[in-house]
Parts: sequence; C-alpha cells; structure tokens
Amino acid sequence: MTSIRPGSLRLFRVGGIDLFLHWSWFLAAAFEISGGTKSYSSRTWNVLEYLALFLIVTLHEFGHALACRQVGGTANRIVLWPLGGVAYVNPPPRPGATLWSIAAGPLVNVALVPILYVIGIGDRSLGWAEAMPNAHALLGAVGFINKVLLIFNLLPIYPLDGGQILRSLLWFVVGRARSLTAVVTVGFAGVAGLIVLAVRLRSAWFGALCLFILMNCWGGLRQAQALSRMAKLPRHDGFACPSCKAAPTVGSFWTCSQCRKPFDAFQTQAVCPHCAARFAVTKCLDCGRAHPMSEWIVPALVPPRW
Repeated sequence: MTSIRPGSLRLFRVGGIDLFLHWSWFLAAAFEISGGTKSYSSRTWNVLEYLALFLIVTLHEFGHALACRQVGGTANRIVLWPLGGVAYVNPPPRPGATLWSIAAGPLVNVALVPILYVIGIGDRSLGWAEAMPNAHALLGAVGFINKVLLIFNLLPIYPLDGGQILRSLLWFVVGRARSLTAVVTVGFAGVAGLIVLAVRLRSAWFGALCLFILMNCWGGLRQAQALSRMAKLPRHDGFACPSCKAAPTVGSFWTCSQCRKPFDAFQTQAVCPHCAARFAVTKCLDCGRAHPMSEWIVPALVPPRW
C-alpha cells in the first residue's frame, strides 16, 4: 500500500503500535470545521464531531493491527490522514491470516452500531432533542459517520477493506497471485465509477481518494505480476521459511550489503561468493521475514526401522 508516513507527527504508542497523524489532517480539519453544517449552535460541536470521526477511524485501524498481531503478523504503526487511516500490517502470507487481519477493522464498526444505537435510545428517552439539541445532533452524526465508513470500506474495491477481504477469500481458491490480479481488475473498474461520481459531485476530497485508490491498484497489479513470475520459478529443496513454510526461490535474488552484488543465499549457505561476507539472517522473499540459515534447513526424513 502507498506509504503516507513522511510528514507525519507521532502522537502516542499503545501496545507497541505507534499512532501518527499526517500534517494534512490539520488542513482538512480546519476546512471541514469552518465549512460545517449549521446543525450546531457553535463551532465547538463541529470540532467534537470531527474528533469523533478521528476516534472511530483510530479504533478501526487498531482493529486491523491487533488482529494482525494475533495471527503472528507484524503491525507497529498507524497513520491517520484526511482520507482516513492506514494500518501498516504484515500478516503471515496465508489467506486465513490475511482475512482476519483485514476483516477485524470493519468488525469494529459493526460492534459500534449496537453501542451507538443503545446510546441513541437513551438520548431519546432523556429528551435530549429538546433539552440538549447539540448533543442530540452530535450523537446522530456519529452514528451516521460510523455506518457510512462501514459501508464504504466494504466496497469490493482494492485497496479498501472489502476488496482485500474479497482477495483473501479468492486466495483460498485460486492462489495468492491470481486472487490479487482479480481484485485489482475489479478495483480499476470500481475506481472508474468513483471518478465519475467525484466529477458529478465536484468533490476534491473524493477526487483525491480516487487517486489514492488508483495508485494502490497500480501497485497491486505490479505486485501480482511479480508474485506470478515468482510462483513459476524453481525452489530449493531441503529449505523452508520458518514463518511461512515456503521453499526459497532458486536464483541470485539476495544482494550482499558489503559489495552490493547479487547472489543465491541458499546455494552458498548465506555467504557472499564475491567478498566472503557471512550473514547472520536470510530474508524470505515470500513473507519478508528474516531467519538464521540453520532455521531454514528442513530435517531429512529417516525411514523407520522395521
């Protein structure tokens, strides 16, 4: 996914996950608050509404990050920006692990629906519409925001959550590369429709979102092509990644950090054949994790004695 971390301000860390706020968020907040609707009697309530959006998006992204960690993946930062939030998650390259890591975000919004509904019932029973009209309007806006975010995120357009959930489900059937190719194709068609909608609405915000989706679809297509090429390459026997269990690809795909020349780490036992540099860990090209060469070796099966 396209990185937006540069220019971000670190807010805090929770459970080893850093939360960043992109500088453009402040510009968008000022624009939205100053041009807010007249549902409230003062701008203070517009600020509270925008902060509620901030909180819902944050909870959504933490859902992704915590679920990814639950399945053994890596998730250590979240960036919030005007178009929403991005949780940088790296689950194990398995369809089930990826599915749970992605689905957990929308499930946070699903969990918020009954909570906000119960609060709304209390609001009506206490007569806040007459006694506290600003608070009543804020609760209605928060419930609406949560539902809109849930529905929009579930659109089957890559890289939205709906597109990535569809990719995870297809992964079970057609494999990693073909599933990504399929959802990226759907994503290109979907973003075309969103561009038409953005033009009709004359929305710069929606146009920026379409550009972000388009960039990620293009990146996803290139990744799918790379995965497809890699799947056709021969693999080393006797080795398997301790994390994803994939056998390493045969070829000079590792680069020496000393002499900058490529070599096959598994052909030379993690020793550069050009400068004799030895490496403590070797990175898996499938899942991106690094392990000592000794952990890659698959023990030979010894036939039983009868």
